[in-house]
Amino acid sequence: MRITSLIWIAALAVPTHALRAQEAYRAPPEIVQKALDARRLPGISVAPGGARAALLERAPMPRISDVAQPMLRLAGIRFSPVTNARYLRTYFTSITFRDISSGREVRATLPDDAKLSFTDWSPGGDVYVAVNNTGERLELWVVDPETGTGSPVPGIRLNSVLGRPCDWIGHERLLCAVIPEPRGEPPERSTVPAGPIVQRSGGGAAPVRTYQDLLKSPFDEELFEYYGTAQLGIVDTKSLSFKPIGEPGLYLQHDPSPGGSAILVRRVIRPYSYLVPVTRFAYHIEIWDTTGTVAGTLFAKGVADRVPIGGVPVGPRSFRWRPDAFATLIYAEALDQGNPRRKVEYRDRLVSLAAPFSTPFELAQLNYRFAGINWGRKGLALVTEFDRPTRKMRTWAIDADHPHAPWKILIDRSIEDRYGDPGSPVLTTDANGKRVLFQSKDGKKIYLAGRGASPEGEFPFLDELKLKDGKTKRLWQSRGDRYESVVSLLDTEVKRIITRAESVNEPPNYFLRDVRRDTAWAITRVSNPVPELASLRREIIKYRRDDGVDLSGTLYYPTDYVEGKKVPVIFWIYPREFASARAAGQVTGSAKRFVLPRGASHLFLLTQGYAVLDNPTLPVVGGDSANNTYVEQTVAGARAAVDYLMDRGIADGRFGVGGHSYGAFATANLLAHSDLFKAGVARSGAYNRTLTPFGFQNERRTFWEARDVYIRMMPFTYADSINEPILLIHGMNDNNSGTFPIQSERMYHAIKGLGGTVEYVQLPFESHGYAARESIMDTVARMIEWFDRYVKGSPVTGETEDGDQQ
Repeated sequence: MRITSLIWIAALAVPTHALRAQEAYRAPPEIVQKALDARRLPGISVAPGGARAALLERAPMPRISDVAQPMLRLAGIRFSPVTNARYLRTYFTSITFRDISSGREVRATLPDDAKLSFTDWSPGGDVYVAVNNTGERLELWVVDPETGTGSPVPGIRLNSVLGRPCDWIGHERLLCAVIPEPRGEPPERSTVPAGPIVQRSGGGAAPVRTYQDLLKSPFDEELFEYYGTAQLGIVDTKSLSFKPIGEPGLYLQHDPSPGGSAILVRRVIRPYSYLVPVTRFAYHIEIWDTTGTVAGTLFAKGVADRVPIGGVPVGPRSFRWRPDAFATLIYAEALDQGNPRRKVEYRDRLVSLAAPFSTPFELAQLNYRFAGINWGRKGLALVTEFDRPTRKMRTWAIDADHPHAPWKILIDRSIEDRYGDPGSPVLTTDANGKRVLFQSKDGKKIYLAGRGASPEGEFPFLDELKLKDGKTKRLWQSRGDRYESVVSLLDTEVKRIITRAESVNEPPNYFLRDVRRDTAWAITRVSNPVPELASLRREIIKYRRDDGVDLSGTLYYPTDYVEGKKVPVIFWIYPREFASARAAGQVTGSAKRFVLPRGASHLFLLTQGYAVLDNPTLPVVGGDSANNTYVEQTVAGARAAVDYLMDRGIADGRFGVGGHSYGAFATANLLAHSDLFKAGVARSGAYNRTLTPFGFQNERRTFWEARDVYIRMMPFTYADSINEPILLIHGMNDNNSGTFPIQSERMYHAIKGLGGTVEYVQLPFESHGYAARESIMDTVARMIEWFDRYVKGSPVTGETEDGDQQ
């Protein structure tokens, strides 16, 4: 009895917060809940031809009971063993079809509890399809947009474990992956191991990033095969019938050719890998006819687990059909053994392989790495190449029918130069369901849509580009007090477009805009769900680092701000690397956008009396060796922002800092290497770089090549210098490369063991980003409480602990 009494006395002496291992979810202030539960702008999908649009109502945040449903994590993917569906957390709940010209609307007849994904128009725009997750299976629904009548295809269960379940094959048919019938029961794990699990390497460098959710045992391989295996078949959208073709297999790609005469199939084969995800497993590239007969195996590729850091696999890759030709494949192939460190004149080549797929033809050799291709009509191809060391990107216009004709360079720029960004080509869907360039009626012009970054902020635009000489003409640009961007072009003469427009006081809505008359009509009328946020004041601020690098950020004032009042300020950060100081100083963002925070946003702090400096540029300048001075540059950038806010008389001297992922890494570093901040919040970060030894973020050197840099950069090394309170939050199912939950766990133990003030919150069932309503509410509540306690609760500059002026 004496011993028992002593135990109880000792237990009572321990602070109660130290005894709790699990707590109830916390609720943030009511205004935060109101904003998070508010209706959002629906998604929009414009039909080919531009006559109709589908408005897709977004589902509310899932509850923790939804997120906690069974999930398997195999071969780098996550999926439900119940539905054979990729683990998606966002869905649409309803579809409304709108006639663009008349405004007539028809609501699709779908289940009341629909969870829709993989929505798509037929190439002719007269059929709409959607995948519905019933909780037990994936159904394929076919909807008539004229009447709204929808029906599921009977007798099949779709399989999306390895990717998109269906692709159009002509105007009325879909090529789909379904669960084989009969499939039998899933494999059961043996309680007695057959022996040890062994991995071997016979020499030769094999660096790989720290992937998550990989295969770990022969039983995992069995599960992967059981759930990943699919039967391909053709769905007729008129008769709602399904005809199986070929044999069941593990299909990463099943892409019908234009016209539907052939099918490109990427079949995963053994041996599997425990080091890389399924996208790097061994595979065969096969050509099928529409009966499922294998016309031939074009390529056999082994496991890609020896790819150089920042490199590409050896041999052919990136297989796609040429949209404007009969059964012609286009693929890229490395000329430098996939190694970016090799000094070569040409890195990649583009190859064309037409039916009967026996004689490859080289289209082009590229000085830089192949970065994509967009196809137009009559052989037009825009080929993009990228050189990472110089950050240079070039886009060429070539005639694939006459590849030896002179090339025309359309874009030649640094990807860091946001002010010089000409925009991206506008795409559309062609008659075969392929994504192609949106061209003028005569085919002589394409169109570019961009964000329009400038020293004064962003002004989205639409340009016309003449293919003959590469000259551009501005057709439209956002101006005035609104932030408006292009969503879709509706006709080849570009008379009408759909835009997404918002302002400081008006939430985003879609508009039908007449480009030539400069008039617009509302398509949607979503009202402001949280009027309390409508008066938010913000501005883009500009300041300079001690070394002369220009910096900027978006400063948000508290909702109750009074002019001249000094307030505590929270920095929300995410550092980036740059090759040039000039590019690092360019302004990002716009002060004209509507503020309605979503998810676990730091902007909710504005409702609690804080100013927020959002995304202050913390550039790390120096190209591939920028991280040599990461700490010094990051601290200097933060100090410049602090000094600016103090000089302006906005900040009262109480600063907090926070960030997510790489921003969490930077948060811990700023607390370790400076005394600028009173407290920090670090969410889903990585703090020990020995756990990511083959590179991270934009660092391409290995730990053994840049040992001192890794050690200097990682805040785990300096945990004893983190003398400000830090809140660590991490999803327990984080799937991001490098940010394993153990990163936060070991950082917590380090700071705790060294006597620091730290709290570690683990969010059950959450990934790298947080999805469940309960998790998001809890995260926001804890962030507010943390900063209230350690930022607001600390004395302002120039005061003693008792508040007396010094």
